[in-house]
Amino acid sequence: MTYLAHTAHAQLCALWLGCVGWTLTAVALGLIQWRVWQVSDRDVISSGVAWVGVWRACFNSHTLVTPGFKVMHCKYISLTAAFTPPEIVAGQVLMLLSLLVGLCGNAGGVYALRNVYFGMEKNLPIRLSFFTTGALCLLAAVMSLIPLLWNLSSVVTNKTIKFPPEFQMPHAPDSQHVGCGIGVGIVGTVLMIVSGVIFCMYRLPVRSQYVWDITFWFEDYRFETSSLSKIGLFGRTRTRQSHSDVGQNKWAEIAKKTSARFQSNR
Repeated sequence: MTYLAHTAHAQLCALWLGCVGWTLTAVALGLIQWRVWQVSDRDVISSGVAWVGVWRACFNSHTLVTPGFKVMHCKYISLTAAFTPPEIVAGQVLMLLSLLVGLCGNAGGVYALRNVYFGMEKNLPIRLSFFTTGALCLLAAVMSLIPLLWNLSSVVTNKTIKFPPEFQMPHAPDSQHVGCGIGVGIVGTVLMIVSGVIFCMYRLPVRSQYVWDITFWFEDYRFETSSLSKIGLFGRTRTRQSHSDVGQNKWAEIAKKTSARFQSNR
C-alpha cells in the first residue's frame, strides 16, 4: 500500500475553505440586507431604511410591527408572486441548489481525504474522488454567483420592485446600495471557487505511482526454481527471489536496472 498522506495537505485546507464558503453562502441566503433602500417618507418606515432580501422585505417601524418582532415589519416574498423580479426568483432557486451541491462537494472531500489518510488499494478512486469534489464545489460556486451578480447589477442600475400595498413599501426608493448579504455571498463563493480549484489540482506523485507499478510487476515475475522467499525492495515492495545462482543473478540485474530508473526519475 503506497503512503499518500503527505500529498493531500493542500486538499485538507481546501476542505476547510469549502466548509467556510458553504457556511457563508447559507448565511447570505438568510440575510435580508441584499438591497438597502433609502426612503424619505418616514410615516411608516421610521428609520428611513428598508431592506430587501431574497425571502423577505423588512423595515423598522413604530406604527406597523409584525407579530414576533419588537420594532420591525416584515413580509415574505413568494416565489410565484407576480411582482417578484427574476433576480429574486433566481436567488431563491439557485442559492438553495448551490447549498445542496456544495454540501455534496464537501462530503466528497471528506471521502477523498479518508481514502488518502487511511489508505486504499487503488489510486484511481482517489484521483476521481478529488476531481469530482472539485467539480461539485465549482458548480455550487457558479450557481450562487449568478443571482449574486444579478442582484448586484440591479442595485447598481437602481432597478426598483413594485411591491403590493400590504408590504407598505414605496414604489421606488430615493436611493439604494448593496447590502452585506451580497458581500457575504460573494466571499463565500470565492472560497468555494478556490476550494474547487485546489481539489481539481490534486495529482499523485510520480515516484509513488512508479513504485506501485513495480510492486505489481514483481509480484507477477516467476523464477525458474521452486525454492522461493520474500525480500523487501527499497523498504516498501516485497517480492520473491530464488536461492539458485541463476535466480540471484537475474535478481541482481533487475534490482540494478530498477535503481537506475529511480535515480533518473528523481
